Amino acid sequence: MSICLMVGAATLALTNPDFTLRWTHSVEKIEWVENWRVQDHALTLTHVAIKGSGAGMEPADDARLEDGWWVWEPMTTLPSLTLAASGATGAGWSFCTATTCTELGANPGAPITVKPCAKK
Repeated sequence: MSICLMVGAATLALTNPDFTLRWTHSVEKIEWVENWRVQDHALTLTHVAIKGSGAGMEPADDARLEDGWWVWEPMTTLPSLTLAASGATGAGWSFCTATTCTELGANPGAPITVKPCAKK
């Protein structure tokens, strides 16, 4: 069974419902990693890890410091994610599935929406 995910104009068939977004904060230059799961036709944020804090990226109240990373499990569910693509941040997002990674939003352009495919 595969999971259908829309990333911008592309449709991806995932064999695993989990994916990761990784990027460097444009102002603070700090690494940020989020693990997401496609479930019940929505996206659930299951794990966050940031290498520091500042400029709107403070760790959650229940975050714990592990090997230099603030980590926590927010379990927040959203219908979709919108990633800005200003091209001014020096890099985009690394979008990784169990088998591959792709860079998103490195060049200026329209925002990129990540969402489960429509129900059939």
